[in-house]
Amino acid sequence: MVTSFLDWPVYGLGATDKRARLDSLLNSLTKHHRDHCEPYARILAARGYRVQTVAAAEDIPWLPVRLFKMYDLRSVTSNHIFKTLTSSGTTGQSPSRIALDKSTAANQTTALVRIMQEFLGKARLPMLIIDHPGVIKDRSSFSARGAGILGLANFGRGHVYALNDDMSLNINAVRNFCRQYSGTPKLVFGFTFMIWQYFLHELEMLGETLNLTDSTLFHSGGWKKLEAIAVDNQEFKRRLRAACGAIRIHNFYGMVEQVGSVFVECEQGHLHAPAFADVIVRDPITWQVMPAHKPGVIQVLSALPQSYPGHSLLTEDLGTLLGEDDCSCGRRGRYFHVHGRMPRAEIRGCSDTQTTPTRASK
Repeated sequence: MVTSFLDWPVYGLGATDKRARLDSLLNSLTKHHRDHCEPYARILAARGYRVQTVAAAEDIPWLPVRLFKMYDLRSVTSNHIFKTLTSSGTTGQSPSRIALDKSTAANQTTALVRIMQEFLGKARLPMLIIDHPGVIKDRSSFSARGAGILGLANFGRGHVYALNDDMSLNINAVRNFCRQYSGTPKLVFGFTFMIWQYFLHELEMLGETLNLTDSTLFHSGGWKKLEAIAVDNQEFKRRLRAACGAIRIHNFYGMVEQVGSVFVECEQGHLHAPAFADVIVRDPITWQVMPAHKPGVIQVLSALPQSYPGHSLLTEDLGTLLGEDDCSCGRRGRYFHVHGRMPRAEIRGCSDTQTTPTRASK
């Protein structure tokens, strides 16, 4: 399969150039998965889709992301499966199971590196992970949380976990990390609700403030729980900076069904599509493509999935396309905002699925 797309400038392609390149790749992936995934071929046939037609991204058939919870959709034989990713399904929910071959796994890692280097540079930074180390114990089968941690860990060194296995705050480890790397750039990563509940809330309860100035914090997932307690993105950032200093904070949007194709929040608060992925917003009734500034259901496209038919997925999230190539941050490509989950969509975010643990006696 073609991998040269990983050399494209991540946020440097204009709309016309990007569409010509990405549409060609997405059409190739549709043909590839039609030929190697029988259930996908049946879905295309049922829709009357003619794969030989060269389609624009908006015309490439999409799969509801929920299908990966219901069916074993893959385009490789079992002996070529290198790793299986699972979403963080809670009790009563079926997790998505995503089969990766070595090529797709490698492409996911490279894509994530290319995106994050746009915000972090190429140097590996001291890294504080706001989670507990038990999440990544089984490396043959990762949850979305584990995959996210290991993916971001590639950008760090001297990794320190801020939480104990029972999700209590390891305040001594955090204090030592801040003291050891005071005055140097640092990387902090965690899932949104866990940062709020198990890190920030505990710091506030302790009356503790940290010096994490010169840090860049990336976080994702869990907004449903924060919205339920009336905490928005601005309040999240305000409280974190009050407790940790003037840190740079970037939310990002992504999912286990398209690991590597993450949409990172820029300095203007907009989520940006990288060169090898894109976003479309559709009317939830007619499924027609919505123009900018009109809310609808988010569809995500990615050139990465080669071992499973996940290159065009309809999510269960609502969002609005804000523009293309004209964000004041200077990055090209489409940028958008996510409003939250569709009504009656099941809870599936990494942070959403963390249950409150029973803590060991202190």
